[in-house]
Amino acid sequence: MAELVLAAVTPHNPLLWRAISDPVPDDLKPIQANFARIREAVASHEIDVLVVIGTDHVRQFFYDNSPAFAIGKADTYHGTWENEVRTFGMEYAELTGHRELADQIAGRSVQPDAIDFSVSLEWRLDHAFVIPLQYVRPELDIPVVPIHANASMPPVPSVRRFVALGEHLRRSIEAWDSDARVGILTSGHMANDVGGPRTFAGSPDPEFDAAAAGWMRDGDLEGAIRVCSDFDRLTEAGCMTYQYLNAVAALAAMGRPADHVDVPESRFSTSPFFLWRTR
Repeated sequence: MAELVLAAVTPHNPLLWRAISDPVPDDLKPIQANFARIREAVASHEIDVLVVIGTDHVRQFFYDNSPAFAIGKADTYHGTWENEVRTFGMEYAELTGHRELADQIAGRSVQPDAIDFSVSLEWRLDHAFVIPLQYVRPELDIPVVPIHANASMPPVPSVRRFVALGEHLRRSIEAWDSDARVGILTSGHMANDVGGPRTFAGSPDPEFDAAAAGWMRDGDLEGAIRVCSDFDRLTEAGCMTYQYLNAVAALAAMGRPADHVDVPESRFSTSPFFLWRTR
């Protein structure tokens, strides 16, 4: 059977792509070092397939047709979008899909009972997927199964559905009749407010950030569920803080404290780096 060998959480702020360049500013050096740590972990674990959980930023999915969770079943994926190349200096990416694992996770004929997915056969991935991959696997040579989790357009899935997503990923990967080594790469935010006066003022809610890092450090899934069930509490911490729930899915998938937790502060608020490894 296949094996879930690694899970990692990184930020996907596209401004990092432009800002982290030689000479790297002092406040961004810890972020660069954390991306390098996870890049080394992905390489050392000899991963065959990466399940990449992100949140599309109203590019592939809109209010008129927005799934809670969508899984890609395409043979190939193109990323990113022209405005992200123009504005953030990002690079286009061509990625190979993995239909067999996507079928295994989503179900070929009957949807799994714990979580349900919409399916996309044509998907242009935005920076939530491309930025983490370009940092932790710049060769872009590992097939991917992208999963969009709606963490931006209400009504959003509850935190318990993100937990169900993570637990389902573990079960379906371990039930897959394959000798593949599978990794989960998720991305999102700590407290983060985009588009307002708190955008470049560091963390808008250090208290939330400290608690959120602690849930990962302690493997405290119930603590994360308790606080993140309060939608108003998350939006109080910032308009994009809900994307932290992508990290909760990773915690649920691994079911134990993260082996590495670092949340460096910078001009771009606090950046989450969580890593579960088996080697």
